[in-house]
Amino acid sequence: MSLSIGIVGLPNVGKSTLFNALTKKGVPAENYPFCTIDPSVGIVPVPDERLTKLSAISKSKKTIPAVVEFVDIAGLVKGASEGAGLGNKFLSHIREVDAIIEVVRVFEDTNTIHVHNKIDPLFDIEVINFELEQAGIKKPTLYVLNKSEAAENVKNDFVSKLPGPYIEVDPVFGSGLDNLIKAGYDLLNLITFFTTGEDESRAWTTLRGATAPFAGRSIHTDFQQKFIRAEVVSYEQLIEAGSFAKARERGWVRTEGKEYIVQDGDVVEFLI
Repeated sequence: MSLSIGIVGLPNVGKSTLFNALTKKGVPAENYPFCTIDPSVGIVPVPDERLTKLSAISKSKKTIPAVVEFVDIAGLVKGASEGAGLGNKFLSHIREVDAIIEVVRVFEDTNTIHVHNKIDPLFDIEVINFELEQAGIKKPTLYVLNKSEAAENVKNDFVSKLPGPYIEVDPVFGSGLDNLIKAGYDLLNLITFFTTGEDESRAWTTLRGATAPFAGRSIHTDFQQKFIRAEVVSYEQLIEAGSFAKARERGWVRTEGKEYIVQDGDVVEFLI
């Protein structure tokens, strides 16, 4: 699956700092508005201890995680939908992503300029959401509250008024990043299934509710077009059994057809 999450927000709320922390990819994050103009793209592995355990029992030579694509989009400002602050260009980048994480600054820092010269998370969200609505952009949104362990944070009594789900992070110190990656994965309505063997154990991505052939195309289009059946065992049962062969002996490996809905954590062998 090639789905992406756009990181949006007002200028200087920590979008590029968050992107850098997520991807370990150096993009400009200097302290002035519109430092980022062209979007940067980073591929981020999804933390999943299940994959590590599967790789261990299979003695895999390679371990390959599922990934999420994050896109760092330059700051929006009031009037962006009418072209203010290079708004049309930035909004076009947002239209190309599948979901949005909206970074909201909740820390006070006189050394870091805020475009409105005040820290007011709800007002910031109102500005961004109005511009998105005016531009006709509706995608799933997760609010990322950018706090700081090294500075004063505004009181969190505003969180009950947030218009959607939120998560707290401190990209400078790295806290909350794994939870954010997992939350972004869920925001895209994705699940993980696995293949495992001596050559490699790998986490694959597909949409929640996908049939086996549709999920199989994440590996190769042949697995969708030439699908015959799939042999499936749950992650928990495979770990308990200790190997695919032992799971089969216990009758835990199921043969599934084209209508089977792949579940998060399934370990699958596709047959074509």
